[in-house]
Amino acid sequence: MRREGFYIKINQNVKKIFHALFPLIIGGIVGMITSGYMDYNDLIKPTLSPPGIVFPIAWTIIYLLIGISYTLLKEKGEVPKETKQLYYTQLIFNYLWTFIFFVFRLRLLSVLWIIILDVLVIIMTYQFYKQNKLSGILLIPYVLWLFFATYLNISIYFLNI
Repeated sequence: MRREGFYIKINQNVKKIFHALFPLIIGGIVGMITSGYMDYNDLIKPTLSPPGIVFPIAWTIIYLLIGISYTLLKEKGEVPKETKQLYYTQLIFNYLWTFIFFVFRLRLLSVLWIIILDVLVIIMTYQFYKQNKLSGILLIPYVLWLFFATYLNISIYFLNI
């Protein structure tokens, strides 16, 4: 019986680690797939544009925070179906934005896409906060970074028409 409990505990910890790292792993895969299409340095950018190296660092931190936030939410019990759907929907929107902006270079669509992503993430942050305050608070850097990314996306669109 003790051995069975040990394996259950290991399995639970592996699941926690998986949920915490999932956004980062998928984000890394998307980054590797799209890296050959990145034209950020060739674009006319607004005044507040950071150097390109800032993005992988910021997204690594944000993806970890997203994963940890969801893991903490799961630890409190079963995540409601609507919250889980919202979580995965915003992740899909997040990952697809990179393809829309860099691979397909559909800059206007990317503006509309990121605005939808902003709304999804704000709603998700509120839902997480209602269920677990720390989970919601951990998403605040994501919201702020997305607002900044939205500014960059809109500015780049208009500067590069």
